[in-house]
Amino acid sequence: MSIPGDAHAVDLAVEPFGWLLLAIFVVGYYFIAAEEKYHLNKAKPALFTGTFLFMLMGGYYALHGLDFSAFETEIAHLILEIAEIFFFLYVAMTYIEALIDRGVFNALKAKLIAKGYGYRQLFWVTGLLAFFISPVADNLTTALILSTVLVTIEKERKEFLVPAAINVVVAANAGGAWSPFGDITTLMAWTAGKGHFIDFLYLFPASIIGWFATAYLLSRFVPNEHPHKENEAAAEKIEILKGGKGIIALGVFTIATAVVSKQLMHLPPMWGMLFGLSLLKLYTHRLQKKHNQDFNIFHAISKIENDTLLFFFGILAAVGALHFAGFLAHAVKLYEIFSPTGVNIGVGLLSAIVDNVPVMSAVLKANPDISVSQWMLVTMTAGIGGSLISFGSAAGVGVMGKLRGVYTFAAHMKFAWTIMVGYIISISIWFVQFEIMGLY
Repeated sequence: MSIPGDAHAVDLAVEPFGWLLLAIFVVGYYFIAAEEKYHLNKAKPALFTGTFLFMLMGGYYALHGLDFSAFETEIAHLILEIAEIFFFLYVAMTYIEALIDRGVFNALKAKLIAKGYGYRQLFWVTGLLAFFISPVADNLTTALILSTVLVTIEKERKEFLVPAAINVVVAANAGGAWSPFGDITTLMAWTAGKGHFIDFLYLFPASIIGWFATAYLLSRFVPNEHPHKENEAAAEKIEILKGGKGIIALGVFTIATAVVSKQLMHLPPMWGMLFGLSLLKLYTHRLQKKHNQDFNIFHAISKIENDTLLFFFGILAAVGALHFAGFLAHAVKLYEIFSPTGVNIGVGLLSAIVDNVPVMSAVLKANPDISVSQWMLVTMTAGIGGSLISFGSAAGVGVMGKLRGVYTFAAHMKFAWTIMVGYIISISIWFVQFEIMGLY
């Protein structure tokens, strides 16, 4: 993100005060990661850390009589960045709650169980759906939808839910990595002109093979059993309630509108999403008045995971503070010291810890002189690297909100090695395809 006035910002990364900011971030991050240990919802330390860091920097600028122009510009851009994600997620969650109310996911669950699928088959079906829906619907929306399917199939057995949730997150992130609008990092690279539309599609082999490797390893931990099965007659009676199919159609239209509004109208994706929300409100009003359906859209909105929304605000604000303090700007100088391949692999690892959006933003802002193949590598690693930690990606955070108390940081880290195997395989595929064979 290019910020006018950045030249007037103070480089706090070389001052003791800057290191204090970094220490506060690390402590805050620790409490986010240790949610299970302290029974402290991750949104609380994230929101505190994000807001507190900017309060401290504002006080520092005031006490030293510094020019606030760069500070105010950073805040304005950060609010816009957060708002885009916040409202996008807000609308996506509203649609999901509306679909739950209309029994869409219960009907899907019934059909899957009626087909006789066991836990392992359900594991593969949801993973494949996540991988191929994500390039169109974006990784966050996809992960929210599929995690809802998981929790309607099984609410208790963690030995199924945890590997399946990780599979959905990894598949959604990997699926979004090869589509220009499947993940915000790929969208940023595409709009910055670092590759043509088709260049990103060449990442498909690395993305799908890496995901498949992780999924195969995870599937070995899924019980080879069947869910508690209603009799098939009962399962067949579960139908989508009035208006459910209409909401599905509106949801697809809303996603398409978000993409079109960004690509053709130069509006942020959230604008198309909010337009879709307005259509949903009008549609549910019609359901109430014309078809006498007991369905209030505000009831669906009331069920949204507000903690997830506040977590996003806090973590993006905290990372934005590190960016403004100058730490990320120093990090990208590594391109001048080490090989681009090594640095880009490291970017993927860093994106799991910090967040792939500001990391990718810092790389684009530094604009290192690297080839198209290297830009594709950093796009892929930044996109799929977030899967290594549960809250390293928007998809992971969304699923943590849906499977609260089941899909946690600790539960995810037990299987992190399977994701690392897939990450290494994806990079290997990229190296053979792009660097050795030149197939791009």
